[in-house]
Amino acid sequence: MKNKSVLFVMLSIICFMFGCSANQNATVKPKKNNDPEGNRIVATTVAVTEIMDALEIDLIGVPTSYKVLPKRYDGITEVGNPMSPDMELIMSLQPKEVMSVTTLQYDLESVFEDAGIQTRYVNLESIDDMHREIVSLGEQYGREEQAEKIVQEFTNKLAEIDDKTKGKDAPKVLILMGVPGSYLVATDRSYIGDLVTKSGGVNVFSGEKVEYLASNTEYLQQSNPDIILRAAHGMPDEVVEMFDQEFKENDIWKHFDAVKNNRVYDLEETLFGTTGNLAASKALDELFKMLYPEE
Repeated sequence: MKNKSVLFVMLSIICFMFGCSANQNATVKPKKNNDPEGNRIVATTVAVTEIMDALEIDLIGVPTSYKVLPKRYDGITEVGNPMSPDMELIMSLQPKEVMSVTTLQYDLESVFEDAGIQTRYVNLESIDDMHREIVSLGEQYGREEQAEKIVQEFTNKLAEIDDKTKGKDAPKVLILMGVPGSYLVATDRSYIGDLVTKSGGVNVFSGEKVEYLASNTEYLQQSNPDIILRAAHGMPDEVVEMFDQEFKENDIWKHFDAVKNNRVYDLEETLFGTTGNLAASKALDELFKMLYPEE
């Protein structure tokens, strides 16, 4: 649970940098006939919203985000940012179900319970978890065909990657997860760590019980990664600048083989989020190019 709080703090920093207070950004934009089936569902994260769109399920509430949401939900009520949604506004919508994610459950569960809101925490902590959730949602809302299509497309992508990496030496990978002002190390239990494993890499911090670890450059050097991946969140340009400054001013980084061999890559935020999302197939393609550039 402590690890969940660490991630929550990182996400809260992202939220703060964008000034995305629920009270400031939650807006009511009514749309006619936006829920003909009467499911009355509110999605509070972008990833969940995109999954519901792919399943062709209508919503009565969506998160407030700087990211572009599916056109299906144009004009739908915005209920604030994922870390601190506007409970009063959500209650006014009279939802039958609100959807958040398990990575925020520890910090939000009591808030939703106190408000008497029925909440489902969707597990997007790995690709396999996400697929199970998609199948479950498809069964619950009569969208089995759509769910099967989503999962099958990714299954085909995994088979393609497996075929390409067969018989090859897997590169050792270090993943740094950064927000403005700080960064952590992502283990194989994190979502991006799971993507690295599925794209044919070996996370140098595998077998850990948590998704993220505090960074210690001397300890990191001992792992001697072939590749360093830098995931920038919140304000990507600012975080990349932070990473560049760290790698330039901290002399220890020049001793990493990955740095010596120019195998340091910055991950695009829209493809590499903190939880599973429907961009996973594209993310795998991008990772494969980084891990196996000779292909």
